[in-house]
Amino acid sequence: MAQAGGKEKVVAGLLAIFLGWLGIHYFYLGKTTAGIITIVLSACTCGIWSLLMLVQGILMLTMSDADFEEKYVDNEKTFPLF
Repeated sequence: MAQAGGKEKVVAGLLAIFLGWLGIHYFYLGKTTAGIITIVLSACTCGIWSLLMLVQGILMLTMSDADFEEKYVDNEKTFPLF
């Protein structure tokens, strides 16, 4: 299992699938602002936002390690989504 900058994509993907509504995967990836935004959006949309996080988790698990690193680890974006 390859590690991306110390962050495993499998762990991030599973966190997004099971705890995505809490933004735990963003906190794991060091994107604290994105985690807080996710919590707020989950509360404001009555959980609909959690469906997007489920899709994001599946995409994280299916993308290559290099794509994962580029999009979520090495990226300077505050809120990387899809």
